Amino acid sequence: MRPRPASLRPVRATMRDVAFTRWDPLRDLLALHEQLGHLVGSDAPGWTPPVDLYETAREFVLTAELPGLTREQIDIVVEDSRIVIRGARTSVGPHKDIPCEQYHRVERGHGSFSRAFSLPDAIEVDAISAELKDGVLTVTIPKATDRESRRIDVS
Repeated sequence: MRPRPASLRPVRATMRDVAFTRWDPLRDLLALHEQLGHLVGSDAPGWTPPVDLYETAREFVLTAELPGLTREQIDIVVEDSRIVIRGARTSVGPHKDIPCEQYHRVERGHGSFSRAFSLPDAIEVDAISAELKDGVLTVTIPKATDRESRRIDVS
């Protein structure tokens, strides 16, 4: 037999210095959870209350479901065009002395939460109001009315 020409020889792939790691689905799930937390603005582990944020011609309105929380358990911080709502819900009431081994199901979130939202327009920080009624927090955020502009002389 005569040898094949170089163009007809089979090409063999080789892998050098490749590190293989075992697939860990929990690690991937935790990484995805962290990425989603950054995407939606969740800063603290715990639970995430549902929030609606809408805009009218004059204001932004943010509503959050916070059943069982008092006004003292909610903290709202606003700077520039960013609003952050934080708080914590503890297990209080008649069920606080029951050990976790006796629970069959826990669906209501407990612990701390944090939600952050960036608003697209300038806001009036001094005119923001917040009301907690029937477990629903409503934050009214007026838009800035005076958008000052001035002419800059070039020297």
